[in-house]
Amino acid sequence: MSILLEKESRVIVQGITGRDGSFHARRMKAYNTSIVGGVTPGKEGESLDGIPVFNSVEKAVRETGADISVIFVPARRAADAVFEAAGSGIKLVVVISEGIPVLDVARIIPYLEKYGARMIGPNSPGMISPGIGSLGIFPTNIVEKGCVGVISRSGTLTYEIVYNLTVQGYGQSTCIGVGGDQIIGMRFIDYLKLFEEDPQTEAVVLIGEIGGTDEQEAARYIRENMSKPVVSFIAGKTAPPGKRMGHAGAIISGGDNTAQAKIQILQENGITVINEPEEIGEAVGNLLS
Repeated sequence: MSILLEKESRVIVQGITGRDGSFHARRMKAYNTSIVGGVTPGKEGESLDGIPVFNSVEKAVRETGADISVIFVPARRAADAVFEAAGSGIKLVVVISEGIPVLDVARIIPYLEKYGARMIGPNSPGMISPGIGSLGIFPTNIVEKGCVGVISRSGTLTYEIVYNLTVQGYGQSTCIGVGGDQIIGMRFIDYLKLFEEDPQTEAVVLIGEIGGTDEQEAARYIRENMSKPVVSFIAGKTAPPGKRMGHAGAIISGGDNTAQAKIQILQENGITVINEPEEIGEAVGNLLS
């Protein structure tokens, strides 16, 4: 199994005729993801490598039975794209778009709850379940099917750690980039719960960074609710206070959201924390042995 994405999932791409949407729709399809349609207003009747394009998500869902949407819409229109997806019956929205205004994202969250939909992102590389499919921009050549779940706030750091897992002989069940913005949809705890329930996943890697309190909340959740071992890496140990590092979600504002404070809380809750990405294979191996 995997989490969130199954072989039976049917995926549409909002913004499929744009530069990024078309490029990554082809990549996802090449990885055997079931891409059943795309949405670009005014482009209905066109197709991309056999993928039909619709004017609206409502029509795409009605004609294809889609239940997942990957959004490559520009930031100024991305919130409306999420509203349209959830309101049309899509149950998982993966938002690759970055730079969406914070107030727009704040309006999205209660709307998703109203319609029973979940969101990965925004500002996310998406997710990949090796052997099943890919949603977003995640590199497919670095993954291997296995038993390790990966959750990360970072993008390229995720790729580095996944690559190290693969070359050190530890395949993955599902790898997810939660999104780098200040307000996001699903958070660490949401994914940890799914991995705990997933029979394929035997261990979880949690990749955090400076800013916010998600790692601290996750540490307490792991101690109280997880039977599966978790290993963590926290980026930003040398980041100066008040300095944004990489994206909106990674900023130190004082208190216990520094890398050192997060590492301490994770360790106090019994979680193994590695110092370098190259240590991930050994750490996972020790937990699984």
